[in-house]
Amino acid sequence: MDLVADTEKDVVEKYGVWVEKSMYGKKYMGIERKTFLIDEKGKIAKIFDKVNVKEHADEVLEAFGEK
Repeated sequence: MDLVADTEKDVVEKYGVWVEKSMYGKKYMGIERKTFLIDEKGKIAKIFDKVNVKEHADEVLEAFGEK
């Protein structure tokens, strides 16, 4: 299992998760929280939308069959 860091924002732009957000009426660009599981062939196997931080690690492990 690999974990990827996208310091140049290349991947977030390609996956469509670099979006305009708003807080207290102020607009800014930020990452929409999603997780993509990529299979051995490089295909998206599962997308987790609206990630709940407290439960997310367990959801990902379950999707991998690790739990």
